[in-house]
Amino acid sequence: MAKKINDTILKAFRGEETDYTPVWYMRQAGRSQKEYRELKEKYSLFEITHQPELCAYVTRLPVEHYGVDAAILYKDIMSPLPAIGVDVEIKSGIGPVIDKPIRSRSDIDKLGTIDPVSDVPYVLETIRLLSEEQLDVPLIGFSGAPFTLASYMIEGGPSKNYHKTKAMMYSDPTAWFALMDKLADMTITYAKAQIQSGAKAFQIFDSWVGALHAADYREYIKPIMNRIFTELKQEGVPLILFGVGARHLIMEWNDLPVDVIGLDWRISVTEARQMGITKALQGNLDPALLVSDWKVTEARAKAILDEGSSQPGFVFNLGHGVTPEIEPATLKRLTDFIHQYSQKK
Repeated sequence: MAKKINDTILKAFRGEETDYTPVWYMRQAGRSQKEYRELKEKYSLFEITHQPELCAYVTRLPVEHYGVDAAILYKDIMSPLPAIGVDVEIKSGIGPVIDKPIRSRSDIDKLGTIDPVSDVPYVLETIRLLSEEQLDVPLIGFSGAPFTLASYMIEGGPSKNYHKTKAMMYSDPTAWFALMDKLADMTITYAKAQIQSGAKAFQIFDSWVGALHAADYREYIKPIMNRIFTELKQEGVPLILFGVGARHLIMEWNDLPVDVIGLDWRISVTEARQMGITKALQGNLDPALLVSDWKVTEARAKAILDEGSSQPGFVFNLGHGVTPEIEPATLKRLTDFIHQYSQKK
């Protein structure tokens, strides 16, 4: 029998009044937790995600340890790519590495489609386990966005400048849009399967799209993102969009049929509102502050909460993901502070 769900964070995602500011952390599952590190000595990320009971355990850990208001599924944005024919390996200290990078239209034409029930049944089973039996807070599903996924597929791995990706985008737009359409189709199908299996909100990580000029975003990316979010809007769950270094793109995002815009630490909540952002906001403490002096961390968190409380529709998060050196006790302390301070307000 499903547990009663604390839906505070869903209310905030929808822009409603809440009794306190809810919080979750990107990459909260895993990273710095002792239990997770012990598991990683035995299993790779993909091996964990292929075992629903184990994956559900890792996803559940931060909810139990930190008291956060949402769980986020433990997996990687690369998880659906093998299903469409992309050979990817997560290498320690490097990140995703693609065995055969995309170089031509013919490479794109060889990509297949995803059938979540047959290709990633373990992801759907993990969601069902968490949603039906194990969580008393909402589960957030997620996927990577087409640009961010394409950047790995074209570059062959992480990049600092995305030159190969941009070169294809500029020099061969026909191939580029063919790739975007394939990845958009995959994202829509994959996201819908997660939502229909029990995810109560969905975040799309366009982590590296901040590398693009706003005009290029409008031409090469925005139509694809609009199609994805328009399709997902039909599922009736809050939709979140997040990217890094994307201050110059958030007004473009404000036009999209999303419910929540995730901010990194380079822009304040107040600045976003002054620019004209009308969506609910999520963010945006610099993760580096969590390895700093607590007094500094607390002061910055307090400032973010003060700004976020100026109107309904705010969820506290980091400006990017939890890093391995952040102590679990610090995340617990921060979560408690956010709850207590915002409730007083």
